[in-house]
Amino acid sequence: MSAVHRANAWEISDSENDESDDIKASSSSSCVILVQNTSINEPNTSSASARADDGGISADGVQISGRRRRRRREEVLEELETRTAAKERRREEKDKLKQKKLQEQLRRKEAAERLNLLKPENFIKSLTAHIHAVLLQDAGCDVLLRNLDGLQWRNRIENQGLPNSIRWTQQALQTEDEDKNVIEEDQVLMVISHNELEDMVMSHKTVTNQSALIGDMYEGAESLLDHLYKYLTRTAGKVVTILVMISHQQRSGSWDEDDLDLHLSQHHLDTEELLVHLQLYWNVAVHFLFGWQEVTDHVIALTKALSKRPYKALCGDPDLGFCMDGSWSAGVRVDRDGHGLAQVWTRQIQQLNRVSPAMAKAVTSAYPSPSLLLKAYEELPSEEERRRLLADLTVVGGAKERRVGPDLTVVGGAKERRVGPELAGRVHRLLTSQNPHLLLD
Repeated sequence: MSAVHRANAWEISDSENDESDDIKASSSSSCVILVQNTSINEPNTSSASARADDGGISADGVQISGRRRRRRREEVLEELETRTAAKERRREEKDKLKQKKLQEQLRRKEAAERLNLLKPENFIKSLTAHIHAVLLQDAGCDVLLRNLDGLQWRNRIENQGLPNSIRWTQQALQTEDEDKNVIEEDQVLMVISHNELEDMVMSHKTVTNQSALIGDMYEGAESLLDHLYKYLTRTAGKVVTILVMISHQQRSGSWDEDDLDLHLSQHHLDTEELLVHLQLYWNVAVHFLFGWQEVTDHVIALTKALSKRPYKALCGDPDLGFCMDGSWSAGVRVDRDGHGLAQVWTRQIQQLNRVSPAMAKAVTSAYPSPSLLLKAYEELPSEEERRRLLADLTVVGGAKERRVGPDLTVVGGAKERRVGPELAGRVHRLLTSQNPHLLLD
């Protein structure tokens, strides 16, 4: 028991010693740890202070970080403003491009509509024929009115202007008010009978015999010739054409040939003098027609010609009329790089009478351009040598085919010949002559 007790006591004492030792060790270790922690915390405080300098923990650090934040905010705002301005510029450019495309489409549409209105079948609907009321006194005028109504062309009866006249006006394009923007055509027809022509001849003869100036009028004269002179003096730029109607009785031959020759011989000189005077001094042409039907045909033909004039003027704008697309126009297309000029030069030689394509090709092959041919002409000393410069050029004709059987064709050789002095002389005159009225043949 004592041993056991002594053992237990030893164990307890031993444990107590261990516990005391452990306590001491723990106390000593805790002290060391505290010392180490204090030694470790010293550099942490320095790093924390450094972070405070950078991160803004200290007072000075807060001011620095605020400046950086404000600078970054200004940069962001400036970048946003730059992006907004660039986006606005792109939007404006896009809107301008869109507006330009819309204007181009509108311009093309208006041009297409205007071109469609200028076509003869549409433009003739805007023409109005103004017929003087004096012409209605002749019963034959009904033929003219019926034909105009049958064609559904606009016509109007008026009692002003040149007596016995027919004139035309056109409605300005794309206008709604028909009473405004009316354009008057320059063509005027004056329809008279044969007896009225004789009165005009007598009036002109009377003025001439009294030593008056050609084209002078008397104040109290009321003849058609005087009305014509006044009208031409008052309205400049008008082209008047006189249509003289010969009655069916005169056409059927109610006069025998001797009486007709005598009648014509008596008035021939006076009538011819009046016609020459009208043509030279007033640019007035005179046509002799038989009856109202021929007058109606003349009016219809002139109306159609007036309807075609704007479209022809529009299509005749290109600088080079021979540079047209399509083989039907017999023209040659010339590109911007000059391709096609050699063919144009060949066509110009081929336009001469009795000049085949082979002969024109022979000339243009020797001298590929007109300037080279002119230079060759200048280098020759005499005129005779210049005229015969092209005479000895060789012309190679096309191959000839000869059929000798149902399935056999023999092709003959090309025939060679010279250009000759006749064509050489015509080409020389074409390029060197200064007379525009010179006949090349």
